[in-house]
Amino acid sequence: MGENPTHNKKTGLPRKRFYRARAHSNPLSDSHFPIPISPAEVDYSLHYPEMVKADGSKKIQFADVGCGFGGLLISLAPLFPDTLMVGMELRDKVTEYVKERILGLRTTNPGQYQNISVVRTNSMKYIPNYFGKGQLQKMFFLFPDPHFKEKNHRRRVISPFLLDEYAYVLAVGGIIYTITDVEELGEWMKSCLEEHPMFEALTTVELEADQVVKFLSSATEEGQKVARNDGQTFRAVYRRIATC
Repeated sequence: MGENPTHNKKTGLPRKRFYRARAHSNPLSDSHFPIPISPAEVDYSLHYPEMVKADGSKKIQFADVGCGFGGLLISLAPLFPDTLMVGMELRDKVTEYVKERILGLRTTNPGQYQNISVVRTNSMKYIPNYFGKGQLQKMFFLFPDPHFKEKNHRRRVISPFLLDEYAYVLAVGGIIYTITDVEELGEWMKSCLEEHPMFEALTTVELEADQVVKFLSSATEEGQKVARNDGQTFRAVYRRIATC
């Protein structure tokens, strides 16, 4: 068989330049891809075959919404080897890259990276199709599309309406992590979370103790780009709380 030109000959991993796509997609447009009717219809054996063999009762607990090229998933996989994680990405080429990247890492690192996967989907529309009530422990929204124009703010992935959905799929005590390099968007996301009755901010002490927080600005391609340019980031990390 001939060599695959889209993959690095030494590492076996996909080369990003063959999977480039637009930086963002319109989340309100209609895209065509399979959607599970309910969380019970999600086929875990396709995403986590080795994990399912060991324990068929496991459910996804971490969701990286708009996962990009999968940097956060790959960083967290060895830290939480028994936790199933999924990246949710709307762009088809980027999703395919992450799939190939994970498969390559599984091949070159036997027994590792079995707990991460990716789906092509529109998380603004289909979160309840993938996760049941109180299923998730962590949700990540790292460097989302700022949608600068006011008329496009309804496309933002953090909004009062969408926070209702996120609160539904997050367990009490579960955490939402957000970060951006756009100050106005950072204030928007923080304000939405602050004003929502089912979320409260983590304290400084809690943030310092959370081993995940340091990856918010360093694990993704966007975060690394901001760091190279000495840019500023704006973070909001909130806990799902019980209501009276």
